[in-house]
This record gives sequence, C-alpha cells and structure tokens, in this order.
Amino acid sequence: MLALSELPTCPGLFYGSRARDGILSRMRIPGGILNAQQCRTIADLVDRYSTGCLQVTNRANLQIRDLNSPVSDELWQDLLELGLASRRVEVDPIRNIMASPTAGIDRQQLLDTRPLVKAWDDYLQTHPELSELSPKFSIGFDGGESVSIRDLRNDILLAAEGRSTQSEIVFRLHLNGDTGILIQESQCISVLAAIASTYLEYTKNQPRIDGKKPRLRHLLADWGAESYLEMVERNLPFVVQRSSIASSEKSIPNHQHLGIYPQQQSGFSYMGIALPLGRLESKQLRNLANLAQNLASGTLRLTPWQNLLISDIPNSQLFEVKQQVADLGLHSSATRLDSCLVACAGSSGCASAATDTQSQALAMARDLAQKLTIDLPINIHFSGCEKSCAQHRPIDITLVGIQIERGDEAIEGYKIYAGRKDLPFGRPICAAVSASEMPGAFERMLQVYQRFREPLESFGEFVDRLAIDQLQEFLNT
Repeated sequence: MLALSELPTCPGLFYGSRARDGILSRMRIPGGILNAQQCRTIADLVDRYSTGCLQVTNRANLQIRDLNSPVSDELWQDLLELGLASRRVEVDPIRNIMASPTAGIDRQQLLDTRPLVKAWDDYLQTHPELSELSPKFSIGFDGGESVSIRDLRNDILLAAEGRSTQSEIVFRLHLNGDTGILIQESQCISVLAAIASTYLEYTKNQPRIDGKKPRLRHLLADWGAESYLEMVERNLPFVVQRSSIASSEKSIPNHQHLGIYPQQQSGFSYMGIALPLGRLESKQLRNLANLAQNLASGTLRLTPWQNLLISDIPNSQLFEVKQQVADLGLHSSATRLDSCLVACAGSSGCASAATDTQSQALAMARDLAQKLTIDLPINIHFSGCEKSCAQHRPIDITLVGIQIERGDEAIEGYKIYAGRKDLPFGRPICAAVSASEMPGAFERMLQVYQRFREPLESFGEFVDRLAIDQLQEFLNT
C-alpha cells in the first residue's frame, strides 16, 4: 500500500520517497502527542518492516527510514483505528501541525492549544481539496508556554497573548512575521480555512516551481501580505481585529524542554528526554511507552527539537522514572553536547549532502564529551549542504558540509558559522576545515568560549558580542 511520492522532499505515511539509504516514510503526529498503545504499534511496525530504528523530526513527526517491504493492509487498518494514519490519503503529505510539547501542562501557558490542533486536523481530514496545497504548508499554535514554538518556522503561526485592557486571550496571526491581526479562539479555524482556500485559488493559476507546487512564500512575494489578507477577510463572516505590529521578539532558547519541570497540575511534573539526532530504537520506544503507562499517564510528547517528554508524572515517581530512563541509555540533561544536536540525513541518506553529517556529529559529541564539560546548553547544527533542511535559522554553531580539494582528491569538510546575527547560518568562523580536523576546531571554540565569556552568557551571545577579528585572534592563540 506504500507508494512512492512524486514529491520526494515530503514523504508521508502512504507516500514514501526514495532516499539514498532506501524508502523513507513519515508519520504525522498532530501536536506530537502519542499514547502508549500507539507507541507500541509503531515499534512493532518498525521491527517488522525496517531496521528497528526511527527518528523524531523537527516538526515532531516520526520518520522511518529504509522500509524494506510494503506494509500489510491489516496494519494500515490498525494505524487508522489508533489515529496514526490520516483518514484521507490525499492530505497525508501536508506538514504536521506544530504546537508546544507542553500544551495543556505548562505553568506559563495562556491557553491550551490541543483542542485547536485537533480541530484543524479534523478540518484537513474533511476537506480533501486542500491536498492541492503545497505539502510544505505548515501551521503552528503557540499557547504562551515557556516551551515556545514562536521562533520555529511555520507558514502560519497563531500565538496566544493576553490583552491588558480586557480579560481575554487572543491569538496574534503571523505570516512570515506579525500581521497585526488578532483573532479570538473561536475564530481560529475559520481564519485558517479562509487563508487556505485563498492560497488554494492562487495555486490553481500558478505554474509549478522546479516541478513543485508554489509555496505560501511565493504567494506573499507575488501579492504582498496586505493584499492577501484583504482577500482572506472577504471570505470571513466576521471582521477581524487589528493592532499595531509587535516589535521583533528575542530568540527563545530551545532547550527549556529538557530536564524535570513542575506542571500546571499540582503534584505532577514532566521530564524532557534527549534523543541524540532524534534517534530512537524501537525497543526504547516500547519501553518508554510501558514506563509512561506504569508510572505516569501513558503519554509521550514528541518535540520539534527532536526530543520527547513524558508528562503527568506524580512527583513521588520522579526518581523511579529517572532511573528507568537511564537504564534505557537515555538522559534528560540539557548540558551534554548530544542534547541540543541537530543534523540532516547527510550523505548516507541524501544525494545533495557533501558530508556524512549524522555519524560525524555523533562522533564529535562523543569525542568532546571525554575532553571537556559544559555548564550551559550549546545548540549545534550539522547541515550536509546549504539547503539547511534540519534547521532553518541561525543558532549557536552551524557546520555546513563541503568538499575540500586536497591535492588530487576531494575530502569531506565543513564551513563553520557561529552566533545568531547573520543569515542564513550565523557569522563565518572557519572557511574550510576537514571532517577529521573538525572536532579539534570545535574544542578550541568551546575552550575560548569558556575562558572569555561573561557569566551565564550563551555561546551565541558570546560570539555575537565580539568583533570578528577579536574572535579569530582568540581562536588562533
């Protein structure tokens, strides 16, 4: 029943795509929330049809690589009954709906976005005409949680905020930036439907771009945001509220989901667990599901930072949960180099990549863990080429794969960038360093950071504060 997609960059559950390491299938998990039975079924699927390993993606999907045979009709039916398969095959490739992994449990949240995630997913499932949208059409809901998704990439973001003059919570609409439009919770699905239908009208009259359906960003470039929103408003049965455009927000740390935190519900906590490069063995998933069912509410929450949470843990069970997580070879620390590590598929899985990012990233983290310790999280991104599929904005350190000419041969190497100032990757630090030399260059950068930083200054802040020549001088001494 698994078919190969015409859109190799957007595999779904029903439409796999060919990668260098085999067929890739991706399972949409709206909001990233799974129950124990769903986890066990996924683990069984991976054991039977693949290599026993899966990955959490940067949209909180589950990704299965190297599928070796078609999945049986019986299993497809099981997936459907468990809510793991789209009711409409046509809309399955559309990107996963993103929400904070702490929706409904975060002590700082303004509003629980889980009902909105379900409502929008239900809308997609009952409107198969939306399959004509670009499969990269993406929507995120942020309820004001401390574990925020506001600075993650989405075509459309609805971000909750309180209004000081009235005791109500509204959502601010973002389309590649703040639009100044405020929406009541009850209006959200209507607004999203109007946005999608207007976008759909655009795609009907536009040619494909490089063989693919036009993205929302192409519409915005052609029409402009204001013209687009005027057309959207004509399709609404109500008048939207407008406010001044909010000033740009400070970047939000993406490690606040790792560790143990008290929930909004008294007497309960959640634990954020690091999955290096999002990798999860089927037996780990199965054991985590059993752990969550026996010691908590049976819920696992995938994160867009390629990690996961166990929620609703009674505080009296925290020690036991932490011990069992450690027994599975996992941890919840944000201050290990493998905790905030992101990498694309690399040359082992993608023909565009110049380097084997996955194995080189893990080897670097293991090597440096033996040589130094860090006391603040450092976000590290390995990209096999300049497409930057795994991470769409500058973070602390970004390594972009290249081929370096050494004599008569080409060897794998990286350009190294750091900080958050300059798009698309940060400030250039090293123009070319071989893959074998990369861990040593990394170690020097971390040593300079630890020696010259200000108290509690992140690596990105440290790099952005210094003049580039001063930074180069530190690295060369």
